Amino acid sequence: MKKLIATTAAVAALGASPALAEASGTENIVVTRNGSQASFKGPEQWFTGPVRVDMLFQPQAPARASAGLVTFEPGSRTAWHAHPLGQTLIVTSGKGWVQEWGGPKREIQPGDVVWIPPHVKHWHGASATTAMMHIAIQESLEGSNAEWMEKVSHEQYGH
Repeated sequence: MKKLIATTAAVAALGASPALAEASGTENIVVTRNGSQASFKGPEQWFTGPVRVDMLFQPQAPARASAGLVTFEPGSRTAWHAHPLGQTLIVTSGKGWVQEWGGPKREIQPGDVVWIPPHVKHWHGASATTAMMHIAIQESLEGSNAEWMEKVSHEQYGH
């Protein structure tokens, strides 16, 4: 007996053949347990101040998206950078800032979803007095999901 992994109606609605709704009976879903991947310190060349990164997932071909939970201590931030296919940030706690090159620094807080279009030079991080945590989602293009540039100066950050 074959296992049903999607309803025939759902598959048909996507324009696929109903025969594609059945699997061979093997398990295809992967569950990555919380705590099974070690946290790591944000690399000094990409961040100013204490930053911790907890990877949530890596791309599974043919998909190319990855995500990490990034924790910034007060005053911590990324360097200027850009993403070839853009980036989405989902702020989960604290208060922070995001800034596009040449634009104003904008406050971000829990529940905010920030879309940074492809190739837009920007930085993001905690406010000067409050830690901030966000989920960062980005896609890789030809093996790269970011182009890292110079660090954000104290003047640019607003110390």
